[in-house]
Amino acid sequence: MKKVDHIGIAVRNLDEVLPYYTETLGCPLLKIEEVESERVRVAFIDAGNIKLELLEPMDDSSAIHKFLETKGEGIHHIAFGVENIEQRMDELKEKGVRLLNEQPKNGAGGALVAFMHPKSSNGVLYELCQKQ
Repeated sequence: MKKVDHIGIAVRNLDEVLPYYTETLGCPLLKIEEVESERVRVAFIDAGNIKLELLEPMDDSSAIHKFLETKGEGIHHIAFGVENIEQRMDELKEKGVRLLNEQPKNGAGGALVAFMHPKSSNGVLYELCQKQ
């Protein structure tokens, strides 16, 4: 793993929580985008040495919607930056780590992403993130 790339935070409504991050905390908003494959609206916040990725579900089919229903707002995942996501996925599988994705998929910011199952990661959802 190269570094922690970002921390994903599930929120019910981006428009309502953005002022907390941008005005109260004084962190710049980098961009907002929709990730159709995950059915989420994403805001990237610059928190200095790391990005925060605020995740709002676009509808009830989103995994973030399901997360919010069971756990409420809060930290959803931690993303590690990697250089060769497929190689890293293979290495993790060889070590017995269960992945939620068989192949990398397109994520926010044009990155390729894959997730490690929390049951293989001591209850933490980790994301592998390869920037294009």
